[in-house]
Amino acid sequence: MSRSMPEAHDPASRRWHTATVRWLYVFTALFGIVLTLLVGVISWVATGSIERDTDTILNWQLTYFGSVPDGQLAGVITHRLEYEHRHSNYYGLFDRAGRHIAGDIAVLPSYGVTGRTGVTLRHTLLLLDGVRSPIVRSMTDKRPDGRQLVVARDMTSVLQIREIVIRSLMAGGGIAVLLVIASSLVLGVRQIRRVYEMRRVTFCIAQGDLAQRLPVGGSSDELDMLAHLVNHMLDEIERLMGEVKGACDGIAHDLRTPLARLHTVLGRVAALDSVRTDEAGMALIECARTETDRLLERFRAMLRISEIGTLQRRGGFGFVDLAELVQELAELYEPLAESRALKWRAQIDEAAPIHGDRALLFEAFSNLIDNAIKFAPWGGSVSVALRATAPGAVVEIADNGPGIPDVERAAVLQRFYRGSAARQIPGSGLGLSMVSAVLRLHDFRLRIEDANDNANDCANDSANDSTESGVRISVECWPGALVVNEPGER
Repeated sequence: MSRSMPEAHDPASRRWHTATVRWLYVFTALFGIVLTLLVGVISWVATGSIERDTDTILNWQLTYFGSVPDGQLAGVITHRLEYEHRHSNYYGLFDRAGRHIAGDIAVLPSYGVTGRTGVTLRHTLLLLDGVRSPIVRSMTDKRPDGRQLVVARDMTSVLQIREIVIRSLMAGGGIAVLLVIASSLVLGVRQIRRVYEMRRVTFCIAQGDLAQRLPVGGSSDELDMLAHLVNHMLDEIERLMGEVKGACDGIAHDLRTPLARLHTVLGRVAALDSVRTDEAGMALIECARTETDRLLERFRAMLRISEIGTLQRRGGFGFVDLAELVQELAELYEPLAESRALKWRAQIDEAAPIHGDRALLFEAFSNLIDNAIKFAPWGGSVSVALRATAPGAVVEIADNGPGIPDVERAAVLQRFYRGSAARQIPGSGLGLSMVSAVLRLHDFRLRIEDANDNANDCANDSANDSTESGVRISVECWPGALVVNEPGER
């Protein structure tokens, strides 16, 4: 199983890529489409109403002129034009050949529609003064004597009113869109900040800090409902885990005391003169003492892992000189390596200080080095290296022992798990669990690889001294990556 920290994004740089903003884009586009359709419908309805009203007026005028005798029609048209103050109407009387007889319309319109059917003409009607009429609604009627009477009415004013109404509607709609966008962004940014705060808290919870709770606002909205439910769930999880942990710690603590007493009793029994003479009895007593020591070691390791897991995150952290720490460990374990005729190599580069708990890191690295020495074959090799890389310092510990198969590397950091190649060697299976707890507390990354995967480091040089594949454990000592359980504990 592997876990890695999600990428950290600044909410200010990511707010334009959230679902809230995407939905804002969608609804703004929909509102714009609806507004356009609404303006189009209003324009179509208003234009149709204006044309119908104008056609009614033109029809009544043609009806009036139809009641005028043919001989008087030209005079009536002339008289009407003389008293037309607003000049909103235009008239034209033409003979059978289309020649002008009376009126201010100079040329018979060429649209060829008669029978009192209204037609809208846009600056195409030619008047006597040589200019074109504005936008007019025209209607033609053919009289019984063959002459044609054209009546037109200026629609400029009513169309201007229509345009003003449409422009006002569009301007109002645009302002409404801007207000909606602005208000949505204000509310959306607030929600995004709440979501990012929840994201931060949930990441802390995922790292093991179960005391964290999702922030709850005062609006009682869906996010608050979700936060209340999650917080209630976390309360129950924390309670249950506390009960289980308390029971396990209690069992380990309670059993450690009688086991210690049993170990003492066995020591006293072994010291009796009557027992010393019995070789078989002494062998059984020594075997019992050895098993008791192993049990005590396991209980101590379990309690230590529990203690590390309950530490306040970064509460006791300070600046740690890794070079000094690794050098101290190398000097401490070099005599032990020499006692097993191991080729010991230490390569320590200068590295920037890190923020962490020195005592815990010393314990974790000690466990890794002790494992490497224990599993290296007699006369084999072990290497310890501190390398400075661009992201940060890397501590590498390698041996040329039996290695860890890929299929077992997913389980190595679990408690009590021991690899198939290490089951014949004494151990509790809790060492790397403790290392995992320490590195998880520091947010460091642990990698387990074959020692001969990279020929450019001293760890590989050590591995090449033997035919065994060996194992290299790399600890990336910079925060921002959780422990990676990449294949193996022994």
